[in-house]
Amino acid sequence: MGEDSYDLNAIDSKTKFVLAHSFVDKRTKKECIKFLKQIKDNCYRQILEIFEKEKHKKVKDRDLTEFTCDKFANYKTAFMKLFRRVCKLNFGVPIACKKYNLKHNNNPIERYNGKIKDRIKSIRSGFKSFDDTKCFMDLRRIIHNYVNPNQELQGKTPAEMAEIILPLRRNKLLNLVKFVRDNTSL
Repeated sequence: MGEDSYDLNAIDSKTKFVLAHSFVDKRTKKECIKFLKQIKDNCYRQILEIFEKEKHKKVKDRDLTEFTCDKFANYKTAFMKLFRRVCKLNFGVPIACKKYNLKHNNNPIERYNGKIKDRIKSIRSGFKSFDDTKCFMDLRRIIHNYVNPNQELQGKTPAEMAEIILPLRRNKLLNLVKFVRDNTSL
């Protein structure tokens, strides 16, 4: 993994479920739009349901789905293109937000990214290619969402908190592989 590549992640602050993930060479507007489009493709029906319940209220009083991000301008551009009318954006939130008495924070994603960085440091030979790194990141996302219980979620996985219930039982990773095998047409 080179110094010029980036791992883009979006995580739900309540369930800790990783909603979107991209591994890119550059954080261009195009890549950021493609990244946030994953959320739109997978969650837009739920976002619209919330918007429909709130649209009769004054704009400032609406309790809409909220996105929180740091000051990277391409995130704001992508958000405005895909979600500006139906969601709220908390833009420019620093990591140390409690220090500045800010209501919103990006701590869940910073924690997730930190765990990935720690894991990558422990891989001695590194990754041989961009595709190898992307595969590793995809696997980390799957394991995070469906296999590893989260202490903050009282031992549930993010998928369980998001009410994505799969019959994985005790050996979650093995049973997830079997579930995908049995439910995917090749």
